[in-house]
Amino acid sequence: MPLDPELAGLIAIVNAGTPMSQQTPEQARAAFRTLAVDFRKPESIVPVRSVEATTVPGADGDLAARVYRPEGSGPFPTVALFHGGGFVIGDLDTHDNMARAICRDAGAVVVSVDYRLAPEHPFPAGLDDCIAATRALLGRLDSLGGDGRLAVAGDSAGGNLSAVVAQEVAGIAAQFLVYPTTDGGGEYASRIENGTGYFLELPTMVWFSENYAPGGDYLDPRLSPLRGSLAALPPAVIVTAEFDPLRDEGEAYAAALAEAGVSVVCRRYDGMIHGFMDMGSFSSAAQAAVDDAVGLFAKLLAE
Repeated sequence: MPLDPELAGLIAIVNAGTPMSQQTPEQARAAFRTLAVDFRKPESIVPVRSVEATTVPGADGDLAARVYRPEGSGPFPTVALFHGGGFVIGDLDTHDNMARAICRDAGAVVVSVDYRLAPEHPFPAGLDDCIAATRALLGRLDSLGGDGRLAVAGDSAGGNLSAVVAQEVAGIAAQFLVYPTTDGGGEYASRIENGTGYFLELPTMVWFSENYAPGGDYLDPRLSPLRGSLAALPPAVIVTAEFDPLRDEGEAYAAALAEAGVSVVCRRYDGMIHGFMDMGSFSSAAQAAVDDAVGLFAKLLAE
């Protein structure tokens, strides 16, 4: 299937600027906020019953967080959301609409966690924050969703963090992994096929890795969850995009989970690129993919 033409226009805008791999982390964070927050149309913001600022314990102090509550009286499952951005960029604001979409359309209380970013806080700081926050949330489910279940969710780097958290923390009910990076040390055809011209490019991926885990051992399952122990993990929905360099490793993780006996639904969205979860205001096809993906997660939570 060809690239969605509405996303092609967005890519042209992004490519007109300085490549992220040539920016400082501060510049890259500002540019990403411009795209994800400043360009967002007010009418595209997903309505939820309430949004509350809070904190959750991290590995080295409290972390900023937001609690999103859906309409209705519940009880609801709770979802810990870890944002994407290559472990270097992204924050609560850039992933506000993803949190809202999961909250409304999956009928869940979503707790979005603002973990520490590299290079100021390299691996494993951000991961340790996500693990600590998840363990803390497991003790607060009665005051959050109320139905006793905690799922994890995240896109890209957040998908990586969610997958590792699901391996490290007992008691997780489900996983929603959106175009996750799962195997930093592997070789995949999609990295070559889609490594240039489709929003996330190989030099940017290298830049993220060098900032997050300089000299890191990508056989370490805390960096590459595909290398971890997969037996008895919680059921998962894994989402990939046709024109994403991370496509093949996301699908490889789904296959490995299934081989290990884990219930998994893997859905590839043709015509889509990395990052489409927050591109619904630019592309009707992207919005349809978002709706379908969150719907799959809603079905998993309803089981």
